[in-house]
Amino acid sequence: MHGRAVSYEALPAVPPALAALGWAPQLASALEALGDGELLPMRVQAADRGSYELLGADGPMTAALAGRVRHDAGPGELPVVGDWVAVEPSPPTIRHVLERRTVLRRAAPTGALQVLAANVDVVFVVSSLNRDLDARRLEQFVAVAADGGAQPVVVLTKSDLLADPSAMLAQVRPVTRGVPLVIVSAQRGEGLEELAPWLTPGSTAALLGASGVGKSTLVNALLGEERQTTAPIKRTSDQGRHTTVRRELIVLPSGALLVDAPGLRLPELWAPEQGLAAAFADLDALAEDCRFSDCAHRSEPGCAVRAAIDAGELDPGRLAGFLELEEQTAGRTQRPWA
Repeated sequence: MHGRAVSYEALPAVPPALAALGWAPQLASALEALGDGELLPMRVQAADRGSYELLGADGPMTAALAGRVRHDAGPGELPVVGDWVAVEPSPPTIRHVLERRTVLRRAAPTGALQVLAANVDVVFVVSSLNRDLDARRLEQFVAVAADGGAQPVVVLTKSDLLADPSAMLAQVRPVTRGVPLVIVSAQRGEGLEELAPWLTPGSTAALLGASGVGKSTLVNALLGEERQTTAPIKRTSDQGRHTTVRRELIVLPSGALLVDAPGLRLPELWAPEQGLAAAFADLDALAEDCRFSDCAHRSEPGCAVRAAIDAGELDPGRLAGFLELEEQTAGRTQRPWA
């Protein structure tokens, strides 16, 4: 039997200098569709008060944002770190923001959508392996990391502070079911090789976590140099101190790109579907056996999740954390990228 040959439209070739920044054939097609051969593809490295630091095939550039782009942008649509933009070279002006594959987003304290970074492949959810470790907070960060389509990976830092981290790990194992977990000591350079599968050339990772958990020290360890300012731990609280002041896209020696960012207090989910599914995969699996497909796991008869709690097979805090995050997003108006 002879099948009919299937033809595929050839996608544009990717120049090596752009591929190193994460450029893809689909982006080339989107740029070509704009119909302006003078526009340059560039990636946002940093943004500061309307001025954008960009990286491209011919090196860095600083550009302004076209007034039309600013005027027409909806919530969360202005360029952010990691975005690919189409730039008019003279004078350097951002004319278009190309479609995003993924976003790292949250609900800002005002309730508005805030996009923290774009086109991120993996989000390293960073927490320190000391007295500041909080399983419920970690759940929330994992959910936010997964919410916009990126792969969350939990990274526990400062393992050198504990002779035996087993008690701390017992707190977070339920939180990280289905999510990769890596333990590192950036000070000693231990465990960093376990991050290598997510730090391949042209891939983009982002750091997400509270202030003082060791993100800047981790960046320096991955860079192999003291680029980011760090501060010693406070002896009275066992907490680190905030040092990073802006979001920035950094090129690592491995060829991967890393978004470093200031620490966040508990960030709120923007939209629950992807984030909650990733952060609470164990609850999702149990819920398949609930009597009702729309079980809210509160007081419904035949709830498999509550049955697991009663049997001692599930930490009741897991359900409490899930319901809390679900309530955060209930009734929130959906916006673009929601």
